[in-house]
Amino acid sequence: MIPNGKLIVIGGAVDTGSFTEKNYKEDIRNNLNFFEEGILKTILNEAAHGLNARIEIIPTASQIPVEVGAEYVKAFSFLDAHNTGVLHIHTREEANDPETCARLEAADAVVFTGGDQLRLTSILGGTNFHHLLLKKYRETPFVLAGTSAGAAACSNNMIYQGSASEALLKGEVKITSGLGLINDVIIDTHFVQRGRIGRLFQAVVSNPMALGIGLGEDTGLLIKNGSEMIAVGSGLVILVDGRAVKDTNITDVPLGAPISISNLVVHVMSKDDHYNLQTHQMVIHKERQSADVE
Repeated sequence: MIPNGKLIVIGGAVDTGSFTEKNYKEDIRNNLNFFEEGILKTILNEAAHGLNARIEIIPTASQIPVEVGAEYVKAFSFLDAHNTGVLHIHTREEANDPETCARLEAADAVVFTGGDQLRLTSILGGTNFHHLLLKKYRETPFVLAGTSAGAAACSNNMIYQGSASEALLKGEVKITSGLGLINDVIIDTHFVQRGRIGRLFQAVVSNPMALGIGLGEDTGLLIKNGSEMIAVGSGLVILVDGRAVKDTNITDVPLGAPISISNLVVHVMSKDDHYNLQTHQMVIHKERQSADVE
């Protein structure tokens, strides 16, 4: 089934991965770069009703949800989008509450903030809110955006633990079920800045049918029709394709031992590049050079 909705997965904002920068107000120019490059603006462009779209910020993953939610409202206000609220969901009981679900039903878009993706899935997974979220994404022109933890939780397979320095040691990367909005991918965030390529290598070699998606900070993917991915933002998206892997020792070595992988395919995307999840074809966007006129 081709979903009617759209996903926007974001690798995290400048430096810390959310709008709760220590120097947010003092360093507002750098923080504005996060959406001036088109990421938050893309949410508004893709959402029904544009600047008047009803957007719900969901900071469930964060340990400081009040502060994070307020900063996202502020960020959207810089883009003249003022129909934005913060939907606080702290418990599974709240995720099953009819009033909570009514707010989701009325929303044109939701934004899951950064934090702990395991907190997000353990609170929302299997609740009335989660079922309604899937229904709206599949059946309506709904926009679901997630940054950092909010992006990682969108796929059916989700990395929730694993240090970058030991990521290519067997067993160091922990994977569980995500929210299941998109299948056959696994998403990691803050990818380039935190050196997490080893995490994605192990995740993909453990499940070669899943395409690894590494999102850099200030960078995201707009995913349409469940398969058409377009890079947005100022940084890089790394794709790790394990379908052509020829050999690996992952099943032969003990836990904690280094992993070997042969013939892993890697793609690098930047702004406006396209990748199709069904055909596995990538198209690199090239600016047309205007011919010199004599």
